[in-house]
Amino acid sequence: MLLLYIMAGCYVAAGINHFVHPVPYIKIIPPQLPFPWMLVKISGAFEIILGILLVIQRTRRLAAAGIILLLVAVFPANIQMMINYYKNDNPYLWVTILRLPVQLLLIYFAYVYTRKR
Repeated sequence: MLLLYIMAGCYVAAGINHFVHPVPYIKIIPPQLPFPWMLVKISGAFEIILGILLVIQRTRRLAAAGIILLLVAVFPANIQMMINYYKNDNPYLWVTILRLPVQLLLIYFAYVYTRKR
């Protein structure tokens, strides 16, 4: 149960960060997508809402499924961040490469909470 609360807290905190520090998120929106500022705010709002819904037992499965969809939806931003780091010869490129499989792990963690107990 502690891991559930940590996971929920991380999503809420990350969502709040989208509003407090939007520029880093805007920079990783793929250039083909319109309205990057709006996309950052929408994804941040979903992170906050889904993180809160995750701690409520009645909405936990729905929230976990929503988190999975959100993680899939933002995956192109993680790829764009890796591309940006590569183009800029950023020494932390390896972190962005490592982040891609970590996203799959986060999807798995959410998936665990979609199953009935």
